[in-house]
Amino acid sequence: MKVKTNQLLLYIAKCVSGGIIVFILSYITGFTDISWCLISVVLVLSPDSKEALPLAFTRIKANLAGSAASLLCLLLGMPNLYTLTLAFVMAISFCYLFKAMAGSRSSLAAVIIIMLHHDGLTSLPSWETVLERVLSVIIGCSLGLLITLLFHRRLNPAPVEIDVSND
Repeated sequence: MKVKTNQLLLYIAKCVSGGIIVFILSYITGFTDISWCLISVVLVLSPDSKEALPLAFTRIKANLAGSAASLLCLLLGMPNLYTLTLAFVMAISFCYLFKAMAGSRSSLAAVIIIMLHHDGLTSLPSWETVLERVLSVIIGCSLGLLITLLFHRRLNPAPVEIDVSND
């Protein structure tokens, strides 16, 4: 993919905007564990202007697929080789079923975020932690979509359609 200078600047602006918004929301809400939200924001954003919106939707579906696979596999118990492998298989399968294969890497990142990052490898992450991470992924994806919509609508306003029929 060849990125033009204006696309590069737009991508930088989108990523910086995402970071600023997450930090502002974190300050307002008092929620300090923002890394998963930041990761989800930047996973949804794209440097390619033509593909930005479809790719944002694809990556959101993929992140939700990864979140669902993680939650289902954590019901089986501790994250280990077997549950992580099953979550990978499920996440990729969900991406295939929801026609979101272009976002499968985002889906796998969501699996890793939700299943593996907790205090110690000998204890199951608390459900509160798991749900916070799922919520962070969903919020981050939503912010990435909002940023994509705002930047691309502003730069490429939709043509105004006027109904001239004589009903």
